[in-house]
Amino acid sequence: MATIAEQSEAAPGGGLKRVMGRRMLLLFIVGDILGAGIYTLTGKVAGEVGGAIWLPFLVAFVLAFLTATAYAELVGKYPKAAGAALYVNRAFGRPFVTFMVAFTVMASGITSASAAARGFGGDYLAEFVTLPVVLVAVGFVLLLAAVNLLGTKESVRVNLVLTLIEVSGLLLVIVVGVAALLQGDGDTARATDFSAEGGAVLGVLGGAALAFYALIGFEDSVNMAEEVEEPQSTFPRALFLGLAITGVVYLAVALVATLLVPTDELAGSTGPLLEVVRAGGIDVPAKAFAAIALVAVTNTALLNMLMASRVVYGMANEGIVPRALATVHSTRHTPWLAISATTAVALVLVATGDLAGLADTTVLLLLLVFAAVNVSVLVLRRETVGHRHFRAPTWAPAVGAVASLVLASPVTGRDADVYVRAGVLLAAGVVLWLVNRLAVRRADSGVLSGS
Repeated sequence: MATIAEQSEAAPGGGLKRVMGRRMLLLFIVGDILGAGIYTLTGKVAGEVGGAIWLPFLVAFVLAFLTATAYAELVGKYPKAAGAALYVNRAFGRPFVTFMVAFTVMASGITSASAAARGFGGDYLAEFVTLPVVLVAVGFVLLLAAVNLLGTKESVRVNLVLTLIEVSGLLLVIVVGVAALLQGDGDTARATDFSAEGGAVLGVLGGAALAFYALIGFEDSVNMAEEVEEPQSTFPRALFLGLAITGVVYLAVALVATLLVPTDELAGSTGPLLEVVRAGGIDVPAKAFAAIALVAVTNTALLNMLMASRVVYGMANEGIVPRALATVHSTRHTPWLAISATTAVALVLVATGDLAGLADTTVLLLLLVFAAVNVSVLVLRRETVGHRHFRAPTWAPAVGAVASLVLASPVTGRDADVYVRAGVLLAAGVVLWLVNRLAVRRADSGVLSGS
């Protein structure tokens, strides 16, 4: 029976190195989750539900945890870079379905990074300088590509530094909030206020759909499976611990935010945590906190683009897209063609979309993927492997699949243009599939005629 390491297929130019241990993976997961979402969308969640913004975050966390059990089982069984696409392929064996899942994952990573790039030029950057958002976003994406090309270890080291900074910012928000509450500031009644137009239930669902953007990121780590040491044991522990850490931090930040800042002020701000710091009991320079927020946004975008390029690399190794995209740089050991392709798509998105629309599109696309992964893990129970791995309780992925579809449905009050945008992206995937199939058929015909 092949070992875990032997199961990874070699790519042109050498293969990916296993350079990530348990601690590095944990920091990767925490850094990927603690980022742009909580720093930029807390106010939008308040606009959906009212003052009780902690509840949508709690609902989103529960859904993320349920789906994480499916990922933990599957990455232990199949530790390859393709992630969700690999799982769906093994479960259903339909090339078109496999491709569309992989394309959707890639698209969600790029839309998330593009949303972060647009957010980088918002209220936080305005504390220092005002520049055209598109210009800032384009330069931002190109810088991310340069870091990604340097290598996985280098990218993750950058992630380590950025993670420590962004975590310090969230802890600062909590400390500022506690100090203000101890001084008698804040309004505790807001924590139980539901002022959603459609009622409390629909408000919580709509808020959870937005809050989910702040929790996505844990699935990115699955696509780093070929670069993690002993993934069958390392992933479950790092994944669940990372989710627990971020869940506690998010709930604390959401509670502090609603207690200190009126709901209307939160809802109208693209830098909501800056409003919390200003209302707190400790004098914190606005520029200093804005700088921390910009670091958090940068970290989210870097990890999203790192994941998206690895999805393309995994698809190429599986023969779903041209194998040339699996080409690895001879010295840097990074999939440079995949990085170039995902960067090009991101540049188009930042030039044509806005922060809120791209963030909501990211959530919708990932919810569809999560539903597919939760179903796949149950189907794949019929297939065994020759090594030990985590096994999710059956009810968890079953509930996760249903919950994902509910949050993806119009019942959450999601704007119609988000469905249109997602539909256009998926349609582009269908076109790419057809073009690739045509190219493969022509190549096969050429080989036959030449023989």
